[in-house]
Amino acid sequence: MDTAPVMLTKRTCFSAISMVMLAVAGLLVATPGNSGAAPPAWRYTMVAFSNVSDRDMDVYESGDGTGFQPVGLSAFRPQSGLVRDPSIFRNPDGLYYVTYTTGGGASIGFARSSDRINWTPMGNYPVPFCCAFMPGTGDGTGSTSPPGFSGSAGFKDGPSLSPFVTKAWAPEWFVDGDRVNVILSLSTGGGFVPYLMTALEPSLRLWSPPVPLAGIGADHIDTTVVKVGSTYHAFTKNETKKFVEHAVASSVTGPYSFVPPGNWGSLVEGPAVVQLPNGAWRIYLDAYTEGKYLYSDSTDGLRTWSPVQELPGLSGTARHFGVMAEPA
Repeated sequence: MDTAPVMLTKRTCFSAISMVMLAVAGLLVATPGNSGAAPPAWRYTMVAFSNVSDRDMDVYESGDGTGFQPVGLSAFRPQSGLVRDPSIFRNPDGLYYVTYTTGGGASIGFARSSDRINWTPMGNYPVPFCCAFMPGTGDGTGSTSPPGFSGSAGFKDGPSLSPFVTKAWAPEWFVDGDRVNVILSLSTGGGFVPYLMTALEPSLRLWSPPVPLAGIGADHIDTTVVKVGSTYHAFTKNETKKFVEHAVASSVTGPYSFVPPGNWGSLVEGPAVVQLPNGAWRIYLDAYTEGKYLYSDSTDGLRTWSPVQELPGLSGTARHFGVMAEPA
């Protein structure tokens, strides 16, 4: 019996089966979400002022949110005033925007860039006059409040006795769906209170009147908000006790309720919160009296936090910075 045709058929079948198995294996490797697939690459951009100058903004970059390298030192200097406490985000128009403390009273500054290195100033934005007699700006040190209360500009939860906003500090971007917001700390002469303004048009030059973040109250500054699921998380410095607190709400404007914060220590400020490539959350903290920058991570949805660590490379150099994550 001639076996050649039989052997050829077997070889042909084996070859076909091998090709099918290789094709299936290739599909498994290429399928999105496969456990063996590499995670997407991310780029973290940091904007900061430094111990050397609060009139110049430095720009740094990282692939993991830990090791930052400079991409533009003294990348931006406003035409006048300071560039403290900068915050950065990327608008749907493709441009990057920063907002910052000018140090010039009741105004905050804005600038924009196409590449994060070359910046065009947008000028200073004066906080609207609407905030006269705004609530909750007593600092607990004066004598013009009702019996049992104190505060040079009114008591903590009542209306200010001063008719003017005198300071607008530490603005932070917060994007909620298609709404672009800035959270900023306002004072009429007493303590600071967090407020929210919403952009009224795409170029980010016209803003709504400020609305208070209810439940946080006076003597809180450097407030930043992130949203996880349907919950808004506010991280804010208690100016009286000099530590960072954590509050939650079902609406961005509150009312907020305080929950246990991480063990981040005292004499820290300027919290910045960002999500890492592995899904964990990281909070950065400026230990301003020690000349150090710290960070702490949460792997359970901002409920518990790791012990603080010093940020390598930039600790002792960068001050109150903002961080933004985007696909690389």
